Amino acid sequence: MYASKILLFVAAAVSASPLGSFVPRYSNSTSDSHHLVARAAPKFYSGPYTSFPAKATWKDFNTLWAANVPSMKAKGDHQSDVDRIKTALQSVGPKYGIEPRVLLCIMMQESHGDVGAFTTTSKPDNLQTGGLFQCYNCPGFYRQYGLSQSQITSMVEGGTKHFKGDLDQFGGCMEPKCVYPAMRSYNSGSNAVDQNNLSDAPNATPAYVSDISQRLGGWVD
Repeated sequence: MYASKILLFVAAAVSASPLGSFVPRYSNSTSDSHHLVARAAPKFYSGPYTSFPAKATWKDFNTLWAANVPSMKAKGDHQSDVDRIKTALQSVGPKYGIEPRVLLCIMMQESHGDVGAFTTTSKPDNLQTGGLFQCYNCPGFYRQYGLSQSQITSMVEGGTKHFKGDLDQFGGCMEPKCVYPAMRSYNSGSNAVDQNNLSDAPNATPAYVSDISQRLGGWVD
């Protein structure tokens, strides 16, 4: 019965919109975990950084933060985890010269802000790849919640250091001409960055830069 209602809702939503204009996405936030929410699908951009959304489209940190908190809580984060993520982003970002809103959107792309996100361990060096930013040799706390500020800050700092290294290879600025290629590098490695097409990503995620550029504009999933 419940399943059939969902199917009818999806069918009605699809028929009411032009084909391909959106993809139904499920929201499992605390407030609407039992409802199907249709959200606009992100556009797929390709080409150089100028083909992607301009910085003028980026929302301010507080607006983006409010939009993404439900996704963090849906993953299991305690309120204390959420508060400590915000503290970490706002303290670590300026320390490395990176806008917190950029770090927030990278984090949401990588883990949806899940402090207990999956962690892998490489062999034989026994280094972790995980945490909020899902990056190599960064701390992770798989399936752990209610973390301390130092634990959460360590994950944010690990991801920030990695992104800072990528950013410096492309000029180190907080403009799309530096930020978007650095995002491509963060996902696929610096040797795989084609600045003429930031969606050309062998063995990586083609839509990575597209998605984050639109997260900066307010898109959430």
